[in-house]
Amino acid sequence: MNLLIMGLPGAGKGTQAAKIVEKFGIAHISTGDMFRAAIANQTELGLLAKSYMDKGDLVPDEVTNGIVKERLGQADVKEKGFLLDGYPRTLEQAQVLDTILKELDLKLDAVINIEIESSKLVERLSGRIINRKTGETYHKVFNPPADYKEEDYYQREDDKPEAVKRRLEVNIAQGQPIIAYYRQQNLVHDIQGDQEIDNVFKDVSQTISGLK
Repeated sequence: MNLLIMGLPGAGKGTQAAKIVEKFGIAHISTGDMFRAAIANQTELGLLAKSYMDKGDLVPDEVTNGIVKERLGQADVKEKGFLLDGYPRTLEQAQVLDTILKELDLKLDAVINIEIESSKLVERLSGRIINRKTGETYHKVFNPPADYKEEDYYQREDDKPEAVKRRLEVNIAQGQPIIAYYRQQNLVHDIQGDQEIDNVFKDVSQTISGLK
């Protein structure tokens, strides 16, 4: 079973990815893990990626694509299948991924797309507050402090509603062409993410089990 999981920040993609890997026993391939492993193993591409990261530069697509190909070529992927998480991030990367899979004699079985209205994601992501004295993190809606006094808490700039909206707009603009590309291939399965975590996973599980 070879899967790709997609979803906007705050949609619960990471939580669902962990549950999928645990239940179905497939290899979890996340961008961060791939880069860390390639650097730790001092592969040629890993060292090349590190040279860009050390300078604070973005790693070029050709290096990222090469690291993805390296990872997808490993034995556990052939044996168990994979769940790609955080890649592709652009339409060009999605097209390259098709070529990589073909060269490795693999195919993508489905794209799991966790959907939530962006207005609800703003509430989720912009509710984080931090205690000025203790540094403890709370959420205004989902985990409010018992003794909440506005002057005792602050928000990071990244967590303020305006910043969250901008971040979501960028992610939507980036993700739409990728989703459209996979819809043309009839690979996309939309999952309603605005429900309890276990209910989301129930829908995800049913979708994946139905692919077999």
